Amino acid sequence: MDKIFILFQHLVPQHLLSRCTGFLARLRGPEWLKNWLIRQFIRHFGVDMSEAAEPDYTRYACFNEFFTRPLRDGTRPLADADVLCPADGAISQLGEITNGLLFQAKGRYFSAEDLLGGDAGRAAQYQNGRFATIYLSPRDYHRVHMPVAGRLAQTCYIPGKLFSVNGVTAENVDRLFARNERLVCYFDTASGPMAMILVGAMVVAGIETVFAGQVAPPPKTPVTVNYLDLPQAVELAQGDEMGRFMLGSTVILLFPEGVMSFDERFHAGAATRMGEILGSYQ
Repeated sequence: MDKIFILFQHLVPQHLLSRCTGFLARLRGPEWLKNWLIRQFIRHFGVDMSEAAEPDYTRYACFNEFFTRPLRDGTRPLADADVLCPADGAISQLGEITNGLLFQAKGRYFSAEDLLGGDAGRAAQYQNGRFATIYLSPRDYHRVHMPVAGRLAQTCYIPGKLFSVNGVTAENVDRLFARNERLVCYFDTASGPMAMILVGAMVVAGIETVFAGQVAPPPKTPVTVNYLDLPQAVELAQGDEMGRFMLGSTVILLFPEGVMSFDERFHAGAATRMGEILGSYQ
């Protein structure tokens, strides 16, 4: 079955499927159909609506509003920690960036340079540093928050494929995260540079940020924005919302060498909750 699933992803028109999903997820009627779809989704994936600011699923105007729902105040208290988990989900992989490579799964690696769209200078900043790949499943809270305080320096939208980003695909598709559509966000922090990469996936209808709105899918060409050149700086505190996914996907964090170490609780497959301690400065 795994081989069939991978073959399907290679053959299906990924972008067309995802754009159609996005169109349907934005529809605000008919009311009965919208409510039925959300109810089936909640049941199938076991979504905990008691944590939502609005627990009544019928009050959401469309599927996207439900999917990107905010949480009740106090449901994700921020730990007193140097580096926080940016999202609910599970650790796909984490560890050292060795010889410029990040571990993907089962003997598969991809390079930081490829992940960052071929920017060798940026990739060099993370040589021998640390990375964490966090997978957001359909049942999870889908807003992404800042693990540390930072000032936004640059963003780069990189067009690409839209493979699924679940474990089966990670184990069977080479350079998965460096091939998919993604938004790379570079931040300057008190401990040096940090990169946050929001990776698109099959049927992910879009990627949004709090500072630029919806940034994917734009035209199918790379788009770079230098925020340090703009008159109004974008500064986000630790724990602030940074962006969100329209359906599930993956967040990758990059830190330079010698900056931080991950909490010993975390390993591949470990669950994460936004606001928990992820690591400590060295």
